[in-house]
Amino acid sequence: MQNLNTMNFNNTSYIIMGGTTGMGLSAAVSLQQAGAKVLVVGRNPESGEKAKKILGSSGLVLSGDATEPETITAAINLAHTTFGNISGLFHVAGGSGRKWGDGPLHQISLEGWNKTMELNLTSLMLSNQAIINYFLENKIAGVILNMGSVLGYSPSPKFFVTHAYAAAKSAIIGFSKSIAAYYASHDIRVNVLAPSLFITPMAKRAAEDTDILAFLKTKQPLDGGRPGLSEDINNAVLMFLHPNSKFITGQVLGVDGGWSLSEGQYV
Repeated sequence: MQNLNTMNFNNTSYIIMGGTTGMGLSAAVSLQQAGAKVLVVGRNPESGEKAKKILGSSGLVLSGDATEPETITAAINLAHTTFGNISGLFHVAGGSGRKWGDGPLHQISLEGWNKTMELNLTSLMLSNQAIINYFLENKIAGVILNMGSVLGYSPSPKFFVTHAYAAAKSAIIGFSKSIAAYYASHDIRVNVLAPSLFITPMAKRAAEDTDILAFLKTKQPLDGGRPGLSEDINNAVLMFLHPNSKFITGQVLGVDGGWSLSEGQYV
């Protein structure tokens, strides 16, 4: 495989659901710099305007809610009309359900459970289903990269207690592996990234908590024991999405600074 820094993405195009902020936008810029065409989707029009300025005239930005099936349909139609065949999908859209009532199991509200599942799992199912249908209809060897979380398989009970969120992210792994197996004969690849605590809009609460930052010094000890930055996932995104990765499917890659290997010490 080519060196990631010189990997050629010419004649490729990608849709990024949840691509107007954070890790999604960082990945979009990285893909664009490598020669890919990108369409990013976000539900916040204000973030979309900022993304337009960053991506420039060669990038497409679409406002829409990933939990509504019409959004991914519109994205596919726009990308196909503008770019030609779509090479792949990176689904980043999701988030915390705390404000609806996610938390430890004995306190989770039904609304918190349902909203968290809809935001993280249903939205992903809808985008994956639509792009799979697109690949099949157009007989394209496409790729899907789904955003999971280290909390889907490596819990941290003191500071990160959102059991519906953990369930949704764990389900993303099972869902992705299952569809990877089923569609492998069509040369459609499906993989998962599982980051730890990154500096993103969703992680604002944790990133501003001095106790959590002290905990991270030992929980994700790489590079000084810091929260991840959006660009820390870019090489992994490029590797999974590149056409040369045609022999990789059904894999889960933790980009976690050592989280899943470390006990983490409480102060």
